[in-house]
Amino acid sequence: MDSVAAQPYKARDFKPYGCTMPEVAAPDFAELRRRMVDCQLRTFSVFDEAVLFAVLNTPREAFLDPAATAVAYSDAILTVTAGGARRQELTPMVLARLLQNADIKPSDRVLVVGGGTGYAAAVAARLGGSVVALEADSAFADAARTALGKAGQAEKVALETGPLEGGSASKAPFDVILVAGAVEEGLEVLLRQLAEGGRLLTVRRGEGQTGLALKAVRYDRVGPDVGLRVIFDATAAVLPGFGRKPAFVF
Repeated sequence: MDSVAAQPYKARDFKPYGCTMPEVAAPDFAELRRRMVDCQLRTFSVFDEAVLFAVLNTPREAFLDPAATAVAYSDAILTVTAGGARRQELTPMVLARLLQNADIKPSDRVLVVGGGTGYAAAVAARLGGSVVALEADSAFADAARTALGKAGQAEKVALETGPLEGGSASKAPFDVILVAGAVEEGLEVLLRQLAEGGRLLTVRRGEGQTGLALKAVRYDRVGPDVGLRVIFDATAAVLPGFGRKPAFVF
């Protein structure tokens, strides 16, 4: 394990680094992860030590296209590819804050929906007891399997392929479902796969909203009812299967 990330992250470990990522020929990814945690996550109200430790010990560069590894720890929205498919990843800031609001416990069963090449599932696997990663595209599932192996987490995440909006009925119910992108509609099946007390986290584009200035939300199941609350402003691209269907016009 990288030396910088060898010990659990504690709030007192914060270092007042300059927040400009250094431009070097051979980046020190462990150092860049530390700077990202201190200068991006903590300034975006991510303070949960378990979440910070999970991010600090997950090599994001292993889950990106080779051309993007140099900017693995920037705050830019990055695109990953697999086969002919393309997917915009959640920024680490948005992902970490969603995970913080998910309140994942070590015994929780977690479903990550639309995790692309597996980074979100890898971080979640350091928090939950079991993680299922669902991808609609088999090329992404294969890429995630490879990346998880490089990160030493291949045995911690079960990969499934199928429609994202269909979830994983065979593994349900889940304590936490993370939809790793934005949705406009189509959460009905996933919400039914929540266990009692379960939480679903995602970024939501309401009707009439445009662009990428959206709202991160948390759904909570209590008995037969599901409640919704907005938790922070976020930016994300809409995942396949969750786009709003065109309305029929006479």
